[in-house]
Amino acid sequence: MLSEERRSKIVQLVRENGKVRVRELSDSFNISEVTIRNDLKELQLRGLLMRAHGGAVQPDTIVVEPSLQERVRSHSEQKRRIGAAAADLIEDGDSIILDSGSTTQEIAKRIKGKRNLKVITNGVNIAMELIAVPGIQLILLGGVLRENSFSVVGHFAENMLEHLYADKLFIAADGVDVNFGLSTPNLEESQVNQAMVGIARQKILVADSSKFGRRSLSRIGALSEMNKVVTDTGLSEQIQADLRSRGMEIILA
Repeated sequence: MLSEERRSKIVQLVRENGKVRVRELSDSFNISEVTIRNDLKELQLRGLLMRAHGGAVQPDTIVVEPSLQERVRSHSEQKRRIGAAAADLIEDGDSIILDSGSTTQEIAKRIKGKRNLKVITNGVNIAMELIAVPGIQLILLGGVLRENSFSVVGHFAENMLEHLYADKLFIAADGVDVNFGLSTPNLEESQVNQAMVGIARQKILVADSSKFGRRSLSRIGALSEMNKVVTDTGLSEQIQADLRSRGMEIILA
């Protein structure tokens, strides 16, 4: 088992049970307690758990992945405003990537009047919004469907992206931390996201203000990779200043 897979399972155990013990993890994974302690140390640095005597516990700041239906209901008004502002950045003739998610779905709803668009997505929800819409060529990535998020992940999706190019990427994230960067609860999802970042000329983060100051298991990349951030007016002035100091343009919707 790869170290990241083992760490992912450790975080899952912490989420399910509230705590884990070094000795039990050592027996379960058949590896040394020293290795387990190193895993816990790394996961604590990511903000995903807190080390305790003999093991670790779950911190209040950890991001647990909600279902797509829950995401749609959460901060819905902010997401509608963010979707509208992000759609204004898309021009006729663009090739764009829309990451799976509820915020990017709001973008999809607002680009149906655009012409000659090419839309690459791993979101089944995005595809359903745009299927058979005149003026839009839809490219749906292939791979394994994650039922919780309606997203497609895996090596097939990553390999497809290697053969594509996009003018603009609109990417959402479950966690946005100034130091840790963009993150998501699912390792496979983060790998597809990383491939998206790699093929886009312009990278635009779309996330409501509740996502900032949070970390999740799998890091997508540094905030410095983003060119623009589209969020809502609830974002604190301190975080706005931190983002601008990193050269990012902020659009408040």
